[in-house]
Amino acid sequence: MSQRLPQTPSQTVGPYFAYGLTPRQYGYDHGSAYTSVLAESHAEGEHIRIVGQVLDGEGQPISDAMIEIAQLDASGREVTSAEEARERGFTGFGRCGTGTDPQLRFCFHTVKPGAGGTGDAPHVEVIVFMRGMLSHAFTRIYFEDEAAANAEDRVLASVPANRRSTLIARREHTPAGPVYRFDIRMQGPQETVFFDL
Repeated sequence: MSQRLPQTPSQTVGPYFAYGLTPRQYGYDHGSAYTSVLAESHAEGEHIRIVGQVLDGEGQPISDAMIEIAQLDASGREVTSAEEARERGFTGFGRCGTGTDPQLRFCFHTVKPGAGGTGDAPHVEVIVFMRGMLSHAFTRIYFEDEAAANAEDRVLASVPANRRSTLIARREHTPAGPVYRFDIRMQGPQETVFFDL
């Protein structure tokens, strides 16, 4: 007589150590080049901050999420080498965990990106990692003050009209300069649009 075995529990990604992937943020310096600062003071373009929280289905901020972003520079060009990044003061790539901020936010210091070409509005590519996710999630940040370019963007146009607002960052003026607020909602009625790549 054969015995029926119960299903084994699924595994989550792990162990997930944000301090291993964002060591400087946690006070360790292991020579990691990945920080939340994409643009140095001499980088061309409008210097901005992108700030937000990763929120669960109840609207509560997640304390151990990690966000990676990649973007073009202010002229719509990609950084192709470490030497070019040093010369221009712009890396085009950043990484930030939410665990060390008192409000559990991510914050990137960068420049507002330019459009990469026809049918491509200025945007930032985003990857979300967090405990319990078997694979990371991909999304984009568009800018609310780029309405004309957003209307022509092919990727944004592929998103149902009633969901596009989940991809738009709001501009806020602060004494420290312009901030674009962008919260990432993992579940719920206003869930951020994620893309299959």
